Amino acid sequence: MAAWIWEYEGYEPDHERVRESLCALGNGVFATRGAAPECAADAVHYPGTYAAGCYDRLVSNVAGQRVENEDMVNLPNWLPLRFRLPNGADTSWLTPDTHPVHGQRLRLDLRSGILERTLCYEVDGRRLAVRQVRLVHMAHPHLALLRTELTAEGWSGEIEVESAIDGTVTNSGVERYRQLAGHHLADVRAGAPAPGTVWLSCRTATSGIRVALAARTTVEGSAVPNAGASTDGRAVLAFRVPLTDGRRITVDKTVALHTSCDRAISDPLHAALDRVARAPDADALLESHRAAWDRLWRNAEFDVPGEAGSILRLHLFHVLQTLSPHTVDLDAGVPARGLHGEAYRGHVFWDELFVLPYLNLHFPEVSRALLTYRHRRLERACDAARDTGRTGARYPWQSGSDGREETQQIHLNPRSGRWLPDHSRLQHHVGSAVAYNVWTYWQATQDTDFLHARGAETILQIARFWADTAVYDTGLGRYRIRGVVGPDEYHDAYPDSDAPGIDDNAYTNVTASWVLTRALDVLRTLPAPLKDELLGRTGLDTGGTEHWEDVSRKLYVPHHQGVISQFEGYGDLAELDWDDYRHRYGDIRRLDRILEAEGDTANRYQASKQADVLMLGYLFTPSGLREVLHHLGYDLDDASWQRTVDYYLRRTSHGSTLSSLVHAWTLARARRTEAWAFAREALMGDIADLQGGTTGEGIHLGAMAGTLDLVQRCLTGLEPRPEALRLDPLSVLYAGSDAYGFAIRYRGHWGIRLRLSAGRLQVSVPDSDLAPVRIELPDRTVSVAPGETRTLTLSGECPHREPRRHTPGPTDRLLTPGERR
Repeated sequence: MAAWIWEYEGYEPDHERVRESLCALGNGVFATRGAAPECAADAVHYPGTYAAGCYDRLVSNVAGQRVENEDMVNLPNWLPLRFRLPNGADTSWLTPDTHPVHGQRLRLDLRSGILERTLCYEVDGRRLAVRQVRLVHMAHPHLALLRTELTAEGWSGEIEVESAIDGTVTNSGVERYRQLAGHHLADVRAGAPAPGTVWLSCRTATSGIRVALAARTTVEGSAVPNAGASTDGRAVLAFRVPLTDGRRITVDKTVALHTSCDRAISDPLHAALDRVARAPDADALLESHRAAWDRLWRNAEFDVPGEAGSILRLHLFHVLQTLSPHTVDLDAGVPARGLHGEAYRGHVFWDELFVLPYLNLHFPEVSRALLTYRHRRLERACDAARDTGRTGARYPWQSGSDGREETQQIHLNPRSGRWLPDHSRLQHHVGSAVAYNVWTYWQATQDTDFLHARGAETILQIARFWADTAVYDTGLGRYRIRGVVGPDEYHDAYPDSDAPGIDDNAYTNVTASWVLTRALDVLRTLPAPLKDELLGRTGLDTGGTEHWEDVSRKLYVPHHQGVISQFEGYGDLAELDWDDYRHRYGDIRRLDRILEAEGDTANRYQASKQADVLMLGYLFTPSGLREVLHHLGYDLDDASWQRTVDYYLRRTSHGSTLSSLVHAWTLARARRTEAWAFAREALMGDIADLQGGTTGEGIHLGAMAGTLDLVQRCLTGLEPRPEALRLDPLSVLYAGSDAYGFAIRYRGHWGIRLRLSAGRLQVSVPDSDLAPVRIELPDRTVSVAPGETRTLTLSGECPHREPRRHTPGPTDRLLTPGERR
């Protein structure tokens, strides 16, 4: 497989949905799965098109309960283009499931964002060669193109071609959701305003978002379309096309898609018809699309050799298709499964925690837009806190259109077939992730305007919630946060307890302390007029911030057996016989489902779905984590942290693609062989469908972006700070690789190139009139002027190097006016 080509040979129905997800095309505004245009949704295929931020809400009756769910809507399918031979014994439409197919190949060109499909159908001894080229336009974000080339091999005659837009689609791409309502499209209408053009419009059933698509289909030669027709929710054009043996005929289908969420339009249907009428021809669209991707790749320069490099390019490709520069103009968050499928209902979780660190250094304007999405929903988060008797902001674990809590009340265990209560909405730590993202964005960009306005308000309201939620325990002499669920997700209650939630989740409490500390930094450094305005608007009394300081220093972090406890009482739970379960079940990633099907519960065991305590090793450097815990009055030396790492490594089933990523990050500095095993699993998560059928429901965006950041920040020790770029590089982690590099944006410099090889770091700063870039290494600081390239020798790449006294990364505070570091 070439470095920029992702390729599949043959037709394998069992793997079709995985390929559809991995071959999806998008531009940040909408995306379409890589399904065969001649195939409708069935047990094998699932064509789907999704627009960023387009949600709808429906009510279902499940297990005797009224269940309301909001979904990212599967929009009308613009792909349909099918063909048949009208003269012969077999006049049915050709599909790979009903007719012999020879030599099928899918070829995804990552550099150009183009999907090519070739195959040959055989019908009554006649062969029809098909080549298709598909794109979702990166420069014109409301356009898509499907070019189909048909060649008769060994015969001449007529073929019938049907080009359509299908408005009969439903949300049915995830099997375990199929008992829930999925008919989101209403008032489907269609028409044919001009020869070769059809349109289809509809609205979402509850949210009332209007959607319109227009398709212009042209056929080379003398073929003339019928007048166009609307049948049962489909807009259809049909052509009779004469074929001559060996002569290729080209069918071009250009599609425009608009919704009422789009800016600067009055009506989606008018906008779609106008856009498709004015669209350039297919050759011009292909050329401008390639040029747009070329510009995008220059801003995301990335050079990692070997198999790992090929997979990382695929990951980056899908990140850019979900969150492109077009995202800046949208009101959209980070859907955990991209715009690639319907898993998690297209909801926004905490995945920007793994996505923004990459974007901050390449497309900071996209990061700013995603943080603005969170700020727009701050009022809803404050409402959620008030509903529980708290002040401040409590962000939802799952959200969609307007920021309300979208986490399901019940969920299906496909192993047992039972619907069970879902308490994952108690993962209040999502608020800390939002605050962390605001802070690290500021560190990377020095966007003080954002920090002093929307960023400050967001951090302060989240801190306010934690200060009001923590309850003082006189016996412990510490504050406690009770009734939550941690990142692990397996443990949502104590054994035999009727009340949901656990107490003093270490990750939740440590990050809450960090948020309170950062909020106090922000308050101290805000310019007086902005501070007065913010305090007046929020009703925050600065006198109460003394309480914030007290809580930040006295939150309880439980320990047992010399390690940090995942939560209070974790060490008292039963030990699981891991060998027995692996022997009986093989894959035990979803151990919670296995135990529930046996009539048991994960709440009884020291068993975690994914990294929880060890998430602290992802957020903070070793010295940074020591500083945070020291602020709380706890000592953490290398030995106790390694005991903690070992303890949870033995007790984690890795039921999330994020788990292997976090473990790779945590282990990278001390145990590189083990780190590489976890890094490889994170790389392979989607392409090998390691989570057992989940990739076909949509890619795992956080894990994909996280692997990019593993190379970008973890292996380099890169910390973008206002005063310098700090680097503390490790040896190259990837097996068989002796060098890698990438480019970043920093302090106005576009395209600072960093290249690492054994014992050397090369830094190239593009020519400009900006100030030199300060590079801080563990043993010295150097400056690299614009237009200059410097090769720096790295000293002693020891994995146990004593960290510098100054803590890098997100534990740094703001300087007060006039203060010098």
